[in-house]
Amino acid sequence: MGDGHRVDCHSVIAEVYLYLDLECDDHRRDTIRDHLDECSPCLREYGIEQEVKILVARCCGDERAPEALRERLRAKLKEFVVDAEAREYLAE
Repeated sequence: MGDGHRVDCHSVIAEVYLYLDLECDDHRRDTIRDHLDECSPCLREYGIEQEVKILVARCCGDERAPEALRERLRAKLKEFVVDAEAREYLAE
């Protein structure tokens, strides 16, 4: 992803759902928002994440997923980030 940022791109993408769900503190939200504002690769990734969230919201209405499901999804997303990092490394 983008280079030369104060905050690592992978940590931003890993926390994008926390950001979207307003589940992180104000300081972390500001940090993530600032990073997304300046990093086009992360912004593209964020756009995909945001679209998935909109789709889920449209299908599920105002229902909130059980916490256990939310934790499993977060774990899978972290696996995805690690897999993406490995692929980038191997492509170099």
